[in-house]
This record gives sequence, C-alpha cells and structure tokens, in this order.
Amino acid sequence: MARTAQISRQTKETKVRVALDLDGSGKASAHTGVGFFDHMLDLLGRHSLIDLDVQAEGDLQVDSHHTVEDVGIVIGQALEQALGDKRGIQRYGWAIVPMDESLAQVAIDLSGRAAFVFRVEFTGPLIGSFSTELVEEFLKSIAFAAKLNLHVHVPYGSNNHHIAEAIFKAAAKALRQAVSLDPRNQDIPSTKGTL
Repeated sequence: MARTAQISRQTKETKVRVALDLDGSGKASAHTGVGFFDHMLDLLGRHSLIDLDVQAEGDLQVDSHHTVEDVGIVIGQALEQALGDKRGIQRYGWAIVPMDESLAQVAIDLSGRAAFVFRVEFTGPLIGSFSTELVEEFLKSIAFAAKLNLHVHVPYGSNNHHIAEAIFKAAAKALRQAVSLDPRNQDIPSTKGTL
C-alpha cells in the first residue's frame, strides 16, 4: 500500500499544499516565498528520502511566521496520514549530525502523542532575513500536527546557518529511520496494539 499523502490548508493568512511519499527517493521541491526555508525543506526531503513537494503562499508582507508555521502544520498532517495505522514501522529514530563547528542531536518517536523539546541557542536573531526562532516554530508545528515526540538539542555551535542546517539534516535522518519499515516486525510497534 502506498504511504503517500496530499494535504491542502487555506486560511486568511496562508494557502499551503503538501504532497509527500514516505517511500520516495528524497526528491524535494519547496516554493514558499521564503528562500532560506525552502533550502531547509530541500534538506529535509533529501536526507529523509521522503519525496516532498511544498507549495505555499502567505502574508509575507507581514513576515514569514504564518507561512513557516502553517507549512509545519500541513507537513505534520501529511506525515500522520501517510503513516496510517503505523503497522510495521520502526517507530523510533535518532541522529547526531555535525555541520562544521555545530552539532545537532534529534530523536523522534512516532507515538501518537505530541511532545516537543527544543534545547537550542542561536547566536543571533537572523539568518539573512530569516528569523532563527522560526526553526523552533516549524518543528513544533510538525510535532503537534503529526502527534509525535520530537527532541532537538544542539550542545554547541556558533554559526546560525550551520546550527539550523545541522538541525534539519538530523531531523531528516531521524525521520527516515522512524518511518522505515521493520523487516522483523510487521505489527504495530507498541504493547498497546495501537499508536
């Protein structure tokens, strides 16, 4: 059965469409009007091996907050839909990724319960014109919309671009592991029998 999803969401602030394939090859296309964010979404798709197509129009004349947050919500909803009952998945994923002087640690549990921990200190408020606080906002939106546990920790790093890139790559690698099918367990990976 195909593990794919297409979700659209429209508000007075944004219009977002996301299509994804959990069993893809990492083909990513992102057009949000926020250049740095598109770059991060490309990394997310490429390193998770999830085919990801994101199209968004938002009230960028205000700022990019609503666009980034709503893209996170829709990606989270698409992940949840594509995972179905989560039968046969690995469920857990984790990665430690260096990016030059920065290091990111990410752990994921596709538990059906939303939890988000973000222990990251950026060294400034902006990456170009992109607000660093939006990295947290985006990942939190995914965690709550997809009902997953997401823990992000950057123990050290000095370049904001490198910190963000390490986070997105680590999140991608952790997600790749968590959504992968387990050849040794075709059942739902929970003693409760449901996730």
